Amino acid sequence: MKRLRDTPPPRSSRRPERSGGGPGVRTPVVLAVPALLAVAFLLLPLAGILGRTAWSDVGGHLTRPGVTEALRLSLVVSFWALGLSLLLGVPLAWVLARTDFPGKTLVRSLVLLPMVLPPTVGGVALLLAFGRRGLLGPWLEDTFGITFPFHTSGAVLAATFVAMPFLVISLEGALGGLRPGYEETAASLGASPLRVFLTVTLPMVAPGLVAGAALTWARALGEFGATITFAGNLPGTTQTLPLQVYLLLQEEPDAATSLSLLLLVIAMAVLIALRGRWTGGAPPAAARRAPVAVDGPDEPGPVPPPAPPVPPAPRAGTPAADGRWPLHAEVTGFDELTLDAAPGTTIAVVGPNGAGKTTLLRALLGLTPRAHAALRLGDTDVSTLPPHRRGVAWVPQDGALFPHLSALGNTAYGLRARGVPRTEARRSAQEWLERLGVGHLAARRPAQLSGGQAQRVALARALAARPRLLLLDEPLAALDQTTRAHVRHTLRGHLDSFGGVCLIVTHDPVEAVSLADRVLVLDDGRAVQDAPPAEVTRHPRSPWVARMLGRNAWPGTAVAGGIELGGGGRLVVADPLTPGAEVLAIIAPEAVSVHRERPGGSPRNAWPGTVHEITTVGSRLRVLVTSPHAPDLVAEITPQAAAELGLAEGESVWTGVKATEVTVVGL
Repeated sequence: MKRLRDTPPPRSSRRPERSGGGPGVRTPVVLAVPALLAVAFLLLPLAGILGRTAWSDVGGHLTRPGVTEALRLSLVVSFWALGLSLLLGVPLAWVLARTDFPGKTLVRSLVLLPMVLPPTVGGVALLLAFGRRGLLGPWLEDTFGITFPFHTSGAVLAATFVAMPFLVISLEGALGGLRPGYEETAASLGASPLRVFLTVTLPMVAPGLVAGAALTWARALGEFGATITFAGNLPGTTQTLPLQVYLLLQEEPDAATSLSLLLLVIAMAVLIALRGRWTGGAPPAAARRAPVAVDGPDEPGPVPPPAPPVPPAPRAGTPAADGRWPLHAEVTGFDELTLDAAPGTTIAVVGPNGAGKTTLLRALLGLTPRAHAALRLGDTDVSTLPPHRRGVAWVPQDGALFPHLSALGNTAYGLRARGVPRTEARRSAQEWLERLGVGHLAARRPAQLSGGQAQRVALARALAARPRLLLLDEPLAALDQTTRAHVRHTLRGHLDSFGGVCLIVTHDPVEAVSLADRVLVLDDGRAVQDAPPAEVTRHPRSPWVARMLGRNAWPGTAVAGGIELGGGGRLVVADPLTPGAEVLAIIAPEAVSVHRERPGGSPRNAWPGTVHEITTVGSRLRVLVTSPHAPDLVAEITPQAAAELGLAEGESVWTGVKATEVTVVGL
């Protein structure tokens, strides 16, 4: 008896969730006791401050002129330190997260050093570097008149030295967790590296940046050791609030406790504001709830009638809408092929996993070291141009929609990157969303879209960018059949009037036949076949393509009277072959006969075997037969024939193929 997945177990068997772990997880005593001791160890000092605070005198202690001056100075120093940390730390975090260079491990160690170095030692190091007798101190004083020790700028320098690592480490982690695909897609839409950084990278790592900035500011506010060692303890100049606490602790302990309470409250306020979401802790339950798409993954929502195809609009620096951009590419590296295509040509790129399909697209974009493309679009050689200046747009497999932008903002991104005014860009973007049936979702963020809806928005974004070369990596894979047919029709209409070349990576033979003018078959980075869809369908030169089309495909070597199969066995064919030639034998499933006894009659191939699987395809059945004498063979028969033969999985049968039914293709 089947049990429904979503049916809860009986109430008596359900256990309440415990905060120490997942549902039904009991915390071991051997871990619980040390954990409680650790909490007590951290809590007792805070309780000591709260318990020894003279609450009636707190207001008077905090409003003293010396205290307010120290607080003002602490705020000035901490905010200046935060500004310097942002100015220097953000680029450093990006370099550490995104580039490889000699000595990278050493640089990262230098970033971490102030976090483990005693603050007093840090102050001594700063003094020996920037003091009047330090490495740079005399030169700075003689050349610019800058003196850091015993000056407010020295306190800023000390606070920056100890606090900046918090920003760098937090932001580097956020950048490391950001998939480069977002930035690569933005570049393919025409955004310069600076624009990509400002409009895609920074918004997407904003939580990590905010967390790092908050921790950096809090650490700078509480800095003591490096400041007193390097900048001194001058009231109104370098005497920050922690230094004031140190002085008051010797003369007025109650006042020192009140100031300590203030710093404690500020630090706790920062941590509570972060709420653990950006500092490695688990987010609150509300933050973990992902927006739910109104339409399910296979529900496209209202689909308008297909809009008439609209030619691409002109853009700055490119020909007008009637411009024509033929393609010539010579790809070297993992992929080795030459590709020529006339304007308006659509090429379907097919092949097994690892054949080099995505590598080819990335080579044309200039995004992979695995392969290099000498690329010419129209009269322009774009081989040496960066991705954002090539006029090549692509849709990756996952769409790579920018999560911080709405569907409309995503679609208008490429136009805005190329200088199109905001109003015009949004109008054009809305039109493309309408064409693809998702115009009613323009205000939604990607997290609020189903998989199929997000894929259509990604497709609209690429089409709206008006590229010279369009690269689509499985663009319709996430769509249900009804929506796929609609989007395929809309895409076909656009491609008919497209002045450039389009490459579509697909595993769907229907897409390859209905959208493409040519089919490029890749295997291990090499072009196995490049021909019109009808030719590839009739005479596939790749076993993978033949099987994708539903044919039996057996590679082998030609011998007198037949083919020696690579997996063992011999196949008799009617066509004369050149002995020793590598060939591919293709057998249509409907040409395979199934018998209970060994077939006789006209010359044929016959093998005993066992029914391994029976599947339904439309009104017919597909029978997979395995045999020790031949490769696996698929036969297509009617349900009536299967019933007459009494076929079932595990039954012994004979399969037969006439020699005249075998198509042989040279490899």
